[in-house]
Amino acid sequence: MDKIWLKHYPTGVPHEIDPSAYRSLVELMSDAFTRHARLSAFCFMGQTWRFDEIDQASRAMGAYLQSLGLQPGDRVAVMLPNIPQYPVAVAAILRAGYVVVNVNPLYTPRELAHQLSDSGSKAIFILENFAATLEQVLPGSPVQHVILASMGDMLGFLKGHIVNHVVRRVKKMVPPFHLPKAVLFKEAMAQGQGQRVVQASPGPEDVAVLQYTGGTTGVSKGATLLHRNIIANLLQSEAWNAPMMKQIPAGEQATMVCALPLYHIFGFTVNMMLGMRMGACNILIPNPRDLGATLKELARYRFHSFPAVNTLFNALAHHPDFDKVDWRHLRLSVGGGMAVQHATAKLWKERTGCAIAEGYGLSETSPCAIGNPANSTSFSGTIGLPLPSTEARILDDEGNELPLDTPGELALRGPQVMAGYWQRPEETAKVMTADGFFRTGDIATVDERGYFKIVDRKKDMILVSGFNVYPNEVEDVVASLEGVLECAAVGIPDEQAGEAVKLVVVRSRPDLSEEAIRVHCAQHLTGYKRPKVIEFRSELPKTPVGKILRRMLRDGG
Repeated sequence: MDKIWLKHYPTGVPHEIDPSAYRSLVELMSDAFTRHARLSAFCFMGQTWRFDEIDQASRAMGAYLQSLGLQPGDRVAVMLPNIPQYPVAVAAILRAGYVVVNVNPLYTPRELAHQLSDSGSKAIFILENFAATLEQVLPGSPVQHVILASMGDMLGFLKGHIVNHVVRRVKKMVPPFHLPKAVLFKEAMAQGQGQRVVQASPGPEDVAVLQYTGGTTGVSKGATLLHRNIIANLLQSEAWNAPMMKQIPAGEQATMVCALPLYHIFGFTVNMMLGMRMGACNILIPNPRDLGATLKELARYRFHSFPAVNTLFNALAHHPDFDKVDWRHLRLSVGGGMAVQHATAKLWKERTGCAIAEGYGLSETSPCAIGNPANSTSFSGTIGLPLPSTEARILDDEGNELPLDTPGELALRGPQVMAGYWQRPEETAKVMTADGFFRTGDIATVDERGYFKIVDRKKDMILVSGFNVYPNEVEDVVASLEGVLECAAVGIPDEQAGEAVKLVVVRSRPDLSEEAIRVHCAQHLTGYKRPKVIEFRSELPKTPVGKILRRMLRDGG
């Protein structure tokens, strides 16, 4: 297939981008802090921080990190939601010469322990709301330094005090914890302000981020994203979005809704890093599940770009406060992370006037790889065309390219594709072809225009609200519970989340209850991985060699 999609690019979108435009994310951020110094960078709870303020804060935090004796290339974990401390921490880590390890704040102790150990993280930024989880795993982890943030750290004395009081005392969102050696975020900043950060100069091939993704074995793996991977992807996204972002009136700052979690590679690249490049302001939404609070925050602003997942678009469009927000300036709605449903796309277009442009990507591709044109006026039902400098193929099991409209495994090649899985060469070899294509595990077709469509999943992975859930991990946790003889986890359709986890259990003890399984899962699995439906059976369907037939369970067999 000779890049047939290029003929269908919107006018003005280049076929290629130049990933050498910056040597590193450090260079990109330094350029942004200089060029956009007086522009708003982040908004949170009605307060705004300019680029030069993030610059100064990250310099101080970077100097503090260097004072700890960390070595260049050391990994530093960031376990924070969408709060202004997140961009400060990330900019500090990169500028000081370290590697960002993004951590889901909702992880259970088991999940956190694995990620800290596997990445070898020497330090961690964590919100106090999640400190009790860290306390349980800290003694056996490689972490030597803990920087402890609170929700109100950067909101000023009075407002910060009120916010922290509400979070701690009124909403009781901070479980008791004991981390006597932790240094408070504000204290670390104060210590760093009297010192000078020695700004690192990483190259394009140096590691910038470890982005953890599930594994078919149930073991979470770190996608090793180099500086050039993320730079390439934000430049690809910028070029792809340009037809709509150019419609913003001259002199008006581009403003983006940041409801995607920044610890997820989608939000990290298309909100934070692309926002830095463009001089855009990101409206930080710490908990988009609180729909009322999210809409109340959005009502304060004029905004132009809203990347999100299907579940959020759908929930917001059905909320009674939806029309309290001014949607007239919205130019770009990007759907990713999970399939966008036709009904959601139709309703969103009706209510905002802005069509959702669905795209496709993975942690391993930094993440954006394929997308519908940003200037689409209707929902296509496909994932769109490969982005500039990106090649896509449909392969059979032997690696041969298949003809048009024939289902096969989607494979991707481009400057945004990861260097490999962190310290797992055997896992990397399983997904990379000899000529540099990444095998995604998704079954797709491509039509004569170069539009790709996902038709099935080769892996047994379950996609819950844009997050990967691997059945083996769920099964390993449940199988450790006394009274479980066998179990299998599969994905089932779910109106809200796209897919949900269904667990089928064969009991060795008749008194094992559904409630006992749910309690066990709550202790060991973060929320989106927990089964929504639990079914008991006398046996599981299997192949002649004894392999559980998950597909039969999915189909109700």
